[in-house]
Amino acid sequence: MTTIIETRNLTKIYGGHTRAVADLNLSINEGEIYGLAGPNGAGKTTTINMLITRIAPTKGTAIVAGFDIVKKSLEVRRVIGVVPQDFTADEDLTGRENIMMVSQFYDVPRAKARENVENLLKLVDLEDAADRLVRTYSGGMRKRLELIIGLVHDPRVLFLDEPTLGLDIQTRTQMWNYVRDIQKKLGVTIILTSHYLEEIDALADRVSIIDHGKVLITGTPAELKGSLKGDIINLTLSDQKGVDIMKTMPDVIEVADAGPNAVRIKVANADEALPRVINYISSHELSTVKLTVEKPSLDEVFLEYTGRSIRDDEGGADARKMAMNLRRART
Repeated sequence: MTTIIETRNLTKIYGGHTRAVADLNLSINEGEIYGLAGPNGAGKTTTINMLITRIAPTKGTAIVAGFDIVKKSLEVRRVIGVVPQDFTADEDLTGRENIMMVSQFYDVPRAKARENVENLLKLVDLEDAADRLVRTYSGGMRKRLELIIGLVHDPRVLFLDEPTLGLDIQTRTQMWNYVRDIQKKLGVTIILTSHYLEEIDALADRVSIIDHGKVLITGTPAELKGSLKGDIINLTLSDQKGVDIMKTMPDVIEVADAGPNAVRIKVANADEALPRVINYISSHELSTVKLTVEKPSLDEVFLEYTGRSIRDDEGGADARKMAMNLRRART
């Protein structure tokens, strides 16, 4: 695979002592969707801002599509697209007019821009709304418009910063489909930051979890979840006697109390272990109230490697951002 982004000891220090990013080393392959996950203040935004040449590193560097972010910053900007968290489209223009306007910023020839407009609008199902004022768009439509505005100049790398922030789960899932289609049809490399870990799980080919400006672990979502080495079988029984018996079950990783008359059984693979658990329950004539299975999630990976929940850490910021976006949408 061809490497399209590589960071080499990338470091950013603010005020001479606050180290936002510390000796960061990333290698991102061309054409993949790469997720960056981390708690608030982990260094995600600083990393992205350096890669898009918005801020300069204190030391180290990065190569983006063959260009050094310090020595060739203008060339870097020509080959990247950026879709920020906030709505940037002009509400007093139509969707089509917004795309044409941004095309002019990138010196896209007018004939080529007109052709791009039609292709991009079709890509995210906005053809019918192309000539409506953006102020009439729903939140999901605005997000789709922002997504294709970042593609007007045919970038090789697209940075998506919290692309579904503030959207309901149904609209968010639809956005995932558009992101996948864009990556598949255009072959663009996508760098995705999100604190919706299910979003990164659904979209990213590989993920890096960052905390305190350093990469804690990198891998495919499956590899990261597999690093936890086990599934959980939650079992609620009719009495404490049943709990005590379940604690004697052999060939499991761990059995722990999980509340009144309940246990959490950690196993290497729930699909393989569940029949044995059920047979053990049956052979001891235990009465089961409830049985559920938990497969590892990126939320649990995040908790394992950072020591805290991403939702607890960033929930307040999420709520504030959502409220701001809703206010913009209504004015």
